[in-house]
Order: sequence, then structure tokens, then C-alpha cells
Amino acid sequence: MLVYIVVLAMVAVFLGLRLYAVLGKRTGHEQVFTNPAEDRATAPLTIPRVADPAQDVRDQGPQAIEARAQSGLRALIAADSSFDVAGFLDGAKNAYRMILEAFWKGDTETLDWLAEDHVRDAFGEAIKARGEAGHVLDNRLVSIERALITEATITGRLVRISVAFDADIAAITRDGEGTLIAGSTSDAVVTHDVWTFSRTLKSGDPNWKLADTDEA
Repeated sequence: MLVYIVVLAMVAVFLGLRLYAVLGKRTGHEQVFTNPAEDRATAPLTIPRVADPAQDVRDQGPQAIEARAQSGLRALIAADSSFDVAGFLDGAKNAYRMILEAFWKGDTETLDWLAEDHVRDAFGEAIKARGEAGHVLDNRLVSIERALITEATITGRLVRISVAFDADIAAITRDGEGTLIAGSTSDAVVTHDVWTFSRTLKSGDPNWKLADTDEA
């Protein structure tokens, strides 16, 4: 059962740093929706085709994969010859940046096509609470230091891949008049998050969506 955690305005800075607190427990079985107005060729998690679908996972980047994820990735490559580990990770990093920036800006339209609907709804609740408090996030993703695939599973046609991100984020919360409430204009905060992306095999849509997040 999905549990939404409402983040109070008094700790609004954590809205930008800890998205797992917004999204609640993992489910990952909600229907995936896409934005028909978007050009799928430029979507951040479109995965390129690899020449050899039987290629061993280790040949695609052993430093980017935990051992427990390798069997699931092999099964995915066998089921979908278009999957490529390096391409997926590049797309996951792009999605990480885009989703964070959309959440910080309150851009619900972008969140709608990058996240599953329960995730989108939780983001919307947090954005609404932030607005009612009169708070504005002035956050910035400084760098992604690492992206590591920690888990990969196939259940029926549903694929889920979890990626651990280590990132530096400059987190600033201001009031409606621009006065600094929390955070620092000079120091970045190190964050450790695990985001899970999902898609349906052979669905005709190669794009992945954010299914849930946790703190690493």
C-alpha cells in the first residue's frame, strides 16, 4: 500500500534534497503514461540498440553495475535486444537532472511524462504545500559523481532498474520576497539516492519512467 509522506513547509529545504520522503513506499505497478506532444526521439531514457544482444553484461561497464543486478540485466538483454547498459545510464542521469529541476521549479507538465502517475501526484502535493507556504526552491544540481545500477528485475513484462546516484546539490529555500530561509549559496550538499525506473517490454514505447525513490 502506497503511503504518501507530506513534507511540511518548515522543512521545505528537504523537498529539494530528499525526494524519497515525498514519494513514500515502493509499488512500481502503476500504469505508465506518456505525453503524446513530446518528441520520443529526444526523450531522456530512450535506449539505443546494441549490435550483439547476447553481449555479456560485464562488457557493458562492470564499474557501473552491482553484482546482484547482473542476472536481471542479462535476462533483460535476452528479452530486449535494444537494451544497452551505457545508454541506459546516460539516460538515467539526464532524467535525474530533469526531474529534480522540474520539481524544484514546480514544472508539473515535465514531471507528468517523466514519472509514473503516483509519483507525479506525490510531487504535485509537495509542490502545492510549498506554494501555500510561500516558499521557493533555488536549488542547483552541481554534479552527479556516480550512477550505479544496483538492481534489475523482470516481472512478466514489467522491467524495473534501480540506480544509485551520488550527487552534489546546492540547496536554497527562499520566501516569496527572495529572502534566504534555509540552505547555503556557497556550499553543496552531498546526496545519496536510489531511483527506480520502469517500462513495459514490447509496449512500443522505449522510454522509461521514474517509479519510486529511496535514500541510499
